[in-house]
Amino acid sequence: MENGTGLCAEECPWEVQETTITEGAAKIAFPSTNEVFYNPVQEFNRDLTCAVITEFARMKLAAKGIQIKVPGEKDLQKVVVALSEQKEEKVELKEKESENPAPGDHSRTAVVGEICEEGLQVLEGLAASGLRSIRFAREVPGLRSVVANDASARAMDLMHRNVQLNDVAHLVQPSQADARMLMYQHQRVSERFDVIDLDPYGSPAPFLDAAVQAVSEGGLLCVTCTDMAVLAGNSGETCYSKYGAMALKSRACHEMALRIILHSLDLHANCYQRFVVPLLSISADFYVRVFVRVFTGQAKVKASASKQALVFQCVGCGTFHLQRLGKTSGAPGGRVKYSAACGPPVTSECEYCGQRHQLGGPVWAEAIHDLDFVSHVLDAVSTNPSRFHTSDRIRGVLSVITEELPDVPLYYTLDQLSGTIHCNTPSLLQLRSALLHAGFRVSLSHACKNAVKTDAPASALWDIMRCWEKECPVKRERLSETSPAFRILSVKPRLQANFTVREDANPSSRQRGLKRFQANPEANWGPRPRARPGGKVASGTIEERRKLLQNKRKELAEDPAQRAARLKTFTCKRFKEGTCQHGDQCCYSHSPPTPRASADGALPDCQEIFSQNP
Repeated sequence: MENGTGLCAEECPWEVQETTITEGAAKIAFPSTNEVFYNPVQEFNRDLTCAVITEFARMKLAAKGIQIKVPGEKDLQKVVVALSEQKEEKVELKEKESENPAPGDHSRTAVVGEICEEGLQVLEGLAASGLRSIRFAREVPGLRSVVANDASARAMDLMHRNVQLNDVAHLVQPSQADARMLMYQHQRVSERFDVIDLDPYGSPAPFLDAAVQAVSEGGLLCVTCTDMAVLAGNSGETCYSKYGAMALKSRACHEMALRIILHSLDLHANCYQRFVVPLLSISADFYVRVFVRVFTGQAKVKASASKQALVFQCVGCGTFHLQRLGKTSGAPGGRVKYSAACGPPVTSECEYCGQRHQLGGPVWAEAIHDLDFVSHVLDAVSTNPSRFHTSDRIRGVLSVITEELPDVPLYYTLDQLSGTIHCNTPSLLQLRSALLHAGFRVSLSHACKNAVKTDAPASALWDIMRCWEKECPVKRERLSETSPAFRILSVKPRLQANFTVREDANPSSRQRGLKRFQANPEANWGPRPRARPGGKVASGTIEERRKLLQNKRKELAEDPAQRAARLKTFTCKRFKEGTCQHGDQCCYSHSPPTPRASADGALPDCQEIFSQNP
């Protein structure tokens, strides 16, 4: 056969088991059986990755005097602002990136689908059908090669077939190997990849150590995590074993998941005198996705401890405090001194509600986005919206990210604040206006629709909620004296909040109604089942299995006659008291209980009966 698997046509006819899928500029022949993993819902993930790598290639090649040409872009001479020049004080780059190419190099242009000798080398460690790698080759300019790797022999055959189908054999090189071993074999500086993309089924933890060693200096590392149950706090001990951090159940669990991943990446990189610089970190649907650059520098690695923090979260009111692991201070001669931080920032009991604290982390406490880079990606997508099918959503998410406060970790939510004190929920604009009137900064969060990210201390936030409760009073007599609501409301507010809506309280992205969350793309969408060798689980069987397991914990509807017979086995309590007025119409039994025989078969005496039924 064409795929070289050696299976006879009667056992595995391609015409029966194959489906053609078109996504972006790629056309993929995909098996109908579940032999190779594919999830159409993650098209947003793949579109965003193409956009990010395109801007990364534009930035890297501009330093070499090479312009890239993206289909649909009208202005080829786009001004490129090098990230290294803006971060010169933070990151000591070994290559110098220039905004303007040399006069004689204006004719050097990299286009889509052609090999660029000085371009990027890309590795997709877990390629499956090769869809992502083929999209890179057909949509991203400035590439020298793309290695599409997968450990599955079936996936390897499918990649060869799809590479030929899309005519990108000159760029895409299918590979069958363990992704970790392949990356460990490219640890030499001359053999490293400029871009490594990891999108595994579940956790990427087994691949992070090899990835931070195989990416080039200043290279791009793209990582997806779909084990959100672990990262969101459902299993803190499992999260620690995989990522070296304890996850907490919190309303800000999605951002905390991003910060746990960044902490884990930086921790692995520090082992090899390397460190990470986040470019973009997003939480979408059922997964999180981070884009980071990896650099080498022993002096910069020393500052990594001051970038991590422990999270103290109250179990009663949800108030959180961050405690840095290290601190930096100035020393004579312009040197920087690194030392351990002092703490903790909280007492044994919460100062607002008196409850205890949970300890989570360590998590990444610095900015999780590079706003300059995000702005470049946003501009490119906005000026060429026809390039991606999910351009509207990319614009919406990136627009909110550009409005986020970069120096404020985590956030509160409206329902969390109002639910704690059992009062009506204020509108988002009212709460944002109150914070702005008080002189604090406030922003949205792309990870949660009703998030309140602010630099206001928790004391000011609860003062604002106390003032709101005065406008929507709570019945204090119904509150327990030990409840968080009673203890918070028993304190008089020191800050007088003003809930008059301000014009600047409504951010631009919200006014324009940009799309941030996709509508349901298909029935039963979400995480897909793991691919199985031989495709033993067909898609039709998956649907039947889902229907079979739905409501599995709910009891079936009981027949009325069976229910009546079952209730007659219980003695009516009101009949015992002599107050039942239903008579024979009562659904419970009016017969005296039958004395239970002892082990030897003898009935208990009257005294025992009387003691059992007084």
